[in-house]
Amino acid sequence: MTGPHPPPSVALVTGAGRGLGRELALALAGHGLRVAALGRAAEPLGDLARAVPEGRILPVLADVADPVSLRAAFARIDAAFGPLDTLINNAAIYPHRDFLDETPESFMQTVAVNLGGMASCAMLALERMVPRGHGRIVNITSFADLNPVHLASAYSVSKGAGRILTRAMVRDLADRFPDIVTSDWIPGALNTGMGIPGGHDPARAARWGAALALWRDPALSGAVFVEDREQLPHLSLKRRLFNKLTGTAPQVRRLGGD
Repeated sequence: MTGPHPPPSVALVTGAGRGLGRELALALAGHGLRVAALGRAAEPLGDLARAVPEGRILPVLADVADPVSLRAAFARIDAAFGPLDTLINNAAIYPHRDFLDETPESFMQTVAVNLGGMASCAMLALERMVPRGHGRIVNITSFADLNPVHLASAYSVSKGAGRILTRAMVRDLADRFPDIVTSDWIPGALNTGMGIPGGHDPARAARWGAALALWRDPALSGAVFVEDREQLPHLSLKRRLFNKLTGTAPQVRRLGGD
């Protein structure tokens, strides 16, 4: 059943120790949310928590590839803030390895973080969202699978599969829980350790990501946003002509934050 819900109050950002994840945690805290910042290194998470007054950011040590670690992390968030209503699945690794230098173990470790961690966090978040009938999940994914770059086979497979995960989640959930809204966000190239020197300022990109996480329209379930705008699905030529003749072409939705 749809209807009014309380405004978002508790968010979890994974991979929050640095780069985009850190900026996303700061942006959400700036909007008044209490933010659980999850990562694998204590020092950067502690620095992040000290950057925001009033205990709005809770540093949470956990490995998204370890379900036991994650369950303990979610229990800690429950105890400190209550059940979360917003999840940004950001944690990822980007090893630069030729496929011939990969091993089954190294390849699957990347998959376990980039895809398995996303799925595990979504499942645990849904355990908190489903009983209340509302929530927001933003999966940070990639088009890397469409044109893999050199030395990035595991990253390309795992991050591209994140889009499949989002579609599968929406297919299973949207009809029964329309107010649990799940979207993909592809922030583009960033000027971070995993990005490129000429990429977007992660603080700027985080404002887009926070805007998407706070936008809770059920019509956003399954939507894909690239940087600050929606990526519309491919339409057949016949459909495009029909839309043009009838003036019913879909409008590209944009994110605020700049």
